[in-house]
Amino acid sequence: MTYLIARFIDWNQLVFYVFFPALCASGLISSSAATGIFSLWFVPVSVLITFLVGSALGWILVKITRTPQHLHGLVIGCCAGGNMGNLPVIIIPAICAEKNNPFGDSSTCTTNGMGYVSLSMGIGAIGVWSYVYNIICAYGKRDDGDVSAYSRLRETKHGETSKRALDSTTRALLPSSNSKDDELVYQGPIDEAKVSVSTIIEKKVKLLVENIDLSVLFRPPTIATVVGIIVASISPIQNVMVGAGAPLRFVESSVVLLGEAAIPSMTIIMGANLLRGFKRSGVGIWLLFGIIVVRFVVLPVVGVAVITVAKNLGMVGSDPLYHFVILLQYAVPPAMAIGTITQLFEIGETECSVIMFWNYAVASVALTLWSTYFMWILS
Repeated sequence: MTYLIARFIDWNQLVFYVFFPALCASGLISSSAATGIFSLWFVPVSVLITFLVGSALGWILVKITRTPQHLHGLVIGCCAGGNMGNLPVIIIPAICAEKNNPFGDSSTCTTNGMGYVSLSMGIGAIGVWSYVYNIICAYGKRDDGDVSAYSRLRETKHGETSKRALDSTTRALLPSSNSKDDELVYQGPIDEAKVSVSTIIEKKVKLLVENIDLSVLFRPPTIATVVGIIVASISPIQNVMVGAGAPLRFVESSVVLLGEAAIPSMTIIMGANLLRGFKRSGVGIWLLFGIIVVRFVVLPVVGVAVITVAKNLGMVGSDPLYHFVILLQYAVPPAMAIGTITQLFEIGETECSVIMFWNYAVASVALTLWSTYFMWILS
């Protein structure tokens, strides 16, 4: 069993460091000639909207359900960060392979669709590994008040600064020995309020700066997305690497070949990760229900409204496949990377497994229904 777990971990790392980045880069590079990378500017805007709306709904949910403090980041992250990677990568080629699909020729549909999805999952990965990563870290406190190992490390690092701030606050609050009694009663609260406000503001700013870890942005999927955008947007580089007569066409062929291994590998890993939450409990039924409603009811409705307004304003062109990929951003379950983040901080791992299991169980029905509805309104 230990051997199998070790091999599974190696496989997970292989997908994260090789297969998935290759899929992101190859999808962008292959479709750039047909679609134009700059014409897809609304994809990151749409992803940003999903994160903003999902975060607001997640914050309301934790207040209504009175979720424990250390799980606030997990719940908000699950509502904000959707699986814009392996699920759309599986769905789009499957739809394009159908003879009667509403998006035209199978080959063109797959090429263009994978370009849309690659940009979407690249931007989504940046959002998950920057925003969700930091928000889970910021809320990473356990019920007993002890912070996570990551937070304790930062607290130790800046303990001396906090102690100096506390000492200065204490000295400021001490009354003068020659003050009158009535002055002590009246003047004390005013000085305390002034010092407390300034100290609180300073503390909040320091905590915000300390909790932001920009190194998480430089993950393999993010780097691959940036490289794919550079190659797709700069014609001289594209001419050297893309096409039958390109001198370095073997580079593109190798990247595409590695990327093709990502879809089956990610599907197997996703199933293995979900098994951990099959026989677990500990998450309130109303919290689970709330996350499911946010991800599969409210956000898809918001997506329909967004694409309707964007189409009326001429912001998304006329390609129905492009519209469909944008709509999928709002109907997918939480990103599997959130489970990895909870493991890194050792915060809410069990709860995350339960949330993921039930959300993906519901997604098998909800995502099918929403995809059917999206194709109907776009046809």
